[in-house]
Amino acid sequence: MSAYTSKEALKEVEALGARQASIYVYEAPVRLWHWVNALAMTVLAVTGWFIASPLPSVPGEASANFLMGTIRFVHFAAGYVLAIGFLGRIYWAFVGNRHARQIFYVPVWDAQWWREIVFEAKWYAFLERDPKKYVGHNPLAHFAMFSVFVTTTVFMIVTGFALYAEGTGMDSWQYALFGWVIALFGDTYSIHTWHHVGMWVLVIFVMVHVYAAIREDIMSRQTMISTMVNGLRSYKDDQP
Repeated sequence: MSAYTSKEALKEVEALGARQASIYVYEAPVRLWHWVNALAMTVLAVTGWFIASPLPSVPGEASANFLMGTIRFVHFAAGYVLAIGFLGRIYWAFVGNRHARQIFYVPVWDAQWWREIVFEAKWYAFLERDPKKYVGHNPLAHFAMFSVFVTTTVFMIVTGFALYAEGTGMDSWQYALFGWVIALFGDTYSIHTWHHVGMWVLVIFVMVHVYAAIREDIMSRQTMISTMVNGLRSYKDDQP
């Protein structure tokens, strides 16, 4: 399986023979997963912060307050949404179009892909003036999606369920599937620490991801944000 390079993208755009071409890239299940996943990650980050740094005790009788319990429940529920959604996303990588599977592999054997990663890095650093056109993710975004987003998300799901298994007990399916993680780390305190680090990795990734999407939408003459709404990537000709 080869990388989807800028040359292939340019050929596909030119084949349409239009001043402003639109190509259907992201299918509805991918777009739905993207926004549900974004919401779940936001809820997980906020509730996870409060779990790691609990709020001061609230006034009144303890029997009338269950604030931290509610926060933990919302965190667990969002965790299930993230995990189930990720499994569904893996399924769609097999049955969807070529762009649906792009984030799950990196063509490290493709020299052209590496050259275009270097180009994109220079483009983001304002060292290149003319952007290249891509249909799916550009190679640098492709590399970041796999190496940071996918791998960290898997890590967060595995460590999250390991911590959850501590509460459900050794007879639960959660412990049967993820109890080995506790043994691997040695104790749940270490898992808590690395789970918290993983949260910050994803928070920083999302910040960079949003900035890059807005920047590309403005500077690269190809749609980014609206593509994840309607599935279409549009290209504007350079000529007036």
